[in-house]
Amino acid sequence: MLRYLPNALTTLRLLLALPLGVLILREQYSSAVAMGLAAGLTDALDGFAARKLHAQSQLGAMLDPIADKTLVTATFLCLAQVGVIPWPVAMCIVGRDLVIVAGAACYRLFVGPFKFGARPLSKLNMVLQIGFCVLLLAAQITPVISPAVLLAGTWTVIVITLVSGVDYIQAWSRSALRELGARR
Repeated sequence: MLRYLPNALTTLRLLLALPLGVLILREQYSSAVAMGLAAGLTDALDGFAARKLHAQSQLGAMLDPIADKTLVTATFLCLAQVGVIPWPVAMCIVGRDLVIVAGAACYRLFVGPFKFGARPLSKLNMVLQIGFCVLLLAAQITPVISPAVLLAGTWTVIVITLVSGVDYIQAWSRSALRELGARR
């Protein structure tokens, strides 16, 4: 029974995206911070539990980034909707993920199966995006966070989002060229 715990925690994180988004849209930022922290806790616990229980699975490997991206996407879109961040920032973040998904679909269609796994820059990107979401939410409930910090966070997230997106495109392009070249 415990071997299902990591995937259950990941599924819970995925399901938290909707109430988190609703809390942001209702501008209930204190509750949104608590919900975000709960989601972050499930993220930390699912990986830890998977390793400790030797319960790592292909389903978990696929579900984990889906849960992360669903939470981050919902958060950024809702923050843009209530005017906490500009829409172009949210669209940059969501656009990168759409490019990656489209690239994966094209790779699968035209090249073949691929190994599912996050790139190192993508992991850094996720950490920075989650941290920025928490920072933005916290800034709505406390005046301690200065506009300069928020601006620096915005630019940091934009840059890492773009750089990690280009990293995926380059890595998958190289892989596709190698794979297609090996077939000749």
